[in-house]
Amino acid sequence: MTVLIVFAIICALIGLVGSIVPGLPGPPISWVGMLLVYFSSQTADNPMTLTFLFVWLAITIVVTVLDYVVPAWFTKVTGGNKGASIGAIVGLFAGMFIPPVGMIVGSLIGAFLGDFLVQDRGVWASFKASIGAFLGFICGTGMKLIVSGVMAYEIFKFAF
Repeated sequence: MTVLIVFAIICALIGLVGSIVPGLPGPPISWVGMLLVYFSSQTADNPMTLTFLFVWLAITIVVTVLDYVVPAWFTKVTGGNKGASIGAIVGLFAGMFIPPVGMIVGSLIGAFLGDFLVQDRGVWASFKASIGAFLGFICGTGMKLIVSGVMAYEIFKFAF
């Protein structure tokens, strides 16, 4: 059972990192950590219930889906289009080499260039679209970080 706890803690830590780093699914990895704690805590005094585990699975699924919807919605609300969204993603990946500032600045510049150069819109409209894409990224990252953080807390609580 100790091995499961160690892997659960590793999953919790990777889940926290994955909430910030693009391409690494933070909340699903954190949920796997909770699943490992569930299997290891069946003989403990304070076992994790199956209902608790399924509620967190539902939260994980909702946050994972929203992470794809929220940035596009913010971009659309601020007048951006597909060029800004794609530019934000490309800039985000390009900025990964200078974390965390590079990811933020890369996302902003990528959204601006995607809207300005590809869609041939004005500077102000492209700037608004880049701010929307950036806010969407921040909100999506924040949601994932909060959910993974709470799951990490639960993993530690039930593990010890």
